[in-house]
Amino acid sequence: MAVSYDLFGTLVDADRPAAPWDAVADSLAERGVRVPEDWEAAYRSSHREYDRGRAAPLDEHVRLALASRGVEVSDATARAVVLSAFDAPVTVREGARDAVAAAAGRGPVAVCSNCSVPGLVERTLERAGLDGSFDAVVASVDCGWRKPRRELFEATAAELGVALDALVHVGDDARTDGGAGRVGATSVLLEDTPLPEVAVRLREGALC
Repeated sequence: MAVSYDLFGTLVDADRPAAPWDAVADSLAERGVRVPEDWEAAYRSSHREYDRGRAAPLDEHVRLALASRGVEVSDATARAVVLSAFDAPVTVREGARDAVAAAAGRGPVAVCSNCSVPGLVERTLERAGLDGSFDAVVASVDCGWRKPRRELFEATAAELGVALDALVHVGDDARTDGGAGRVGATSVLLEDTPLPEVAVRLREGALC
């Protein structure tokens, strides 16, 4: 078996800006990029259509929103802007470290996270002191698909070298993380099994 964990809301709690367009605007200004006067409207507008379930990279959205107002930035600048805007302090949730350690005692373990900001999952793991604890880190922005789509869980299982039906995914959201159980893996939701209990059940072999 292999175990994957959702990140935000499962292993860590992260501060999120109440007005993300303002956070992005501040990050743009820090890099000397002109912020359009109607930036909030530009940010909150759609600038590209995505197939259902496809990941929508926030750096691409910001680049297109700026371009719609006549401001051009490079891909690298857009990536740096959004990572800086959303790279915030995090709190490791109670039982998270022990649950990860218990999973590692049973087999390979991964993070499987919906995240639209390139590099944010890895940076969050560093902030939490959890980097180096996983055999694989799979983020939707890199995979191209979001939970609950089968493709993201399949990618996670493949990274861990197991079949999909050998993957146990632990998360806090029935709609997204619960999708694992709907595509042939096993889903464990924190509302039913809190992280300290996940650790106990893993050590007992009860989630196998």
